[in-house]
Amino acid sequence: MSENATGNISENKSENKEREYPGMVLNGFLAWLIIIALATLTVACTIRFIANEKVYYGIAIFVMAVIIIFMLSGFVIQEPNQSTILIFFGKYAGTCRRVGYLWINPLMKRQHLSLRMHNMDIEPIKVNDKIGNPVLIGMVLVWRIKDTYRAIFDIDSQSLGANSHVNDRALETFVRIQSDAALRDVTRRYAYDNDDASSGDLTLRDGGDEINELLEQKINERLFMAGIEVVEARLNYLAYAPEIAAVMLRRQQASAILSAREKIVDGAVTMVKMALTRLDEEDVKFSDEHKSRLAGNLLVVLCADESTKPIVSADTEIIRG
Repeated sequence: MSENATGNISENKSENKEREYPGMVLNGFLAWLIIIALATLTVACTIRFIANEKVYYGIAIFVMAVIIIFMLSGFVIQEPNQSTILIFFGKYAGTCRRVGYLWINPLMKRQHLSLRMHNMDIEPIKVNDKIGNPVLIGMVLVWRIKDTYRAIFDIDSQSLGANSHVNDRALETFVRIQSDAALRDVTRRYAYDNDDASSGDLTLRDGGDEINELLEQKINERLFMAGIEVVEARLNYLAYAPEIAAVMLRRQQASAILSAREKIVDGAVTMVKMALTRLDEEDVKFSDEHKSRLAGNLLVVLCADESTKPIVSADTEIIRG
């Protein structure tokens, strides 16, 4: 693909086609005043028409009645963080974000979308991590619509189970599918755990904020095409798959036991060294054999799982008279 074609594609992706509706949007109560005024004129013209039977009174009554019926179908109540996408005979006219009781041209096809934050709990899925171990991983996702034009016109509603147009449920389906794909992608990049703690490799278990940031970035890249922004993505479930969970648990227990033993031995050696040094400082003389025996006994006492029972040996010499 040429550089110009690539540049055009990236420009189209970054282009924001959403715009505020430039047409007339009246306050709903003002529209009701207009309707009441027209209704009063209609009644007055009707009385005149009955009295005089002039044709122009009849025409005025017909026109005002049509206007009243037309206006009665244009009222909209819109709450904060809600939007109305307006389509005029198949052409995008704009997005209305005004809040309150409004009157909008009834000839506009109106489609409502919520701009509020949506919270989604992605059920744990089974994925192989970087070294091939099957793991169960799930997350919590917070998202919202940022570009209503993309959300309505760049997604095929029928592929998401919606009949005529994209709605909130169809968008949730789209977000769930894309988030599932991003979660699988991130999981395959890292191992669940690292046997060698000194290697410093990032893992799913101890990655924390770095894994969450990468996950949020990957989901945002996938949802940008639909005008959706991810506010937060965070892992909320991580475990080995049931078929290997028991084996991995034993491996973790063995690693923990070895680590504990290593600390116990290091501490015991340090204490034996301190004891022998202290005896030398106190000018207590021991032969090398006695020092070796003392060090061995101390190591047994300090490293044993259970309390030891000392055996005192006394070298005696029988003196006969």
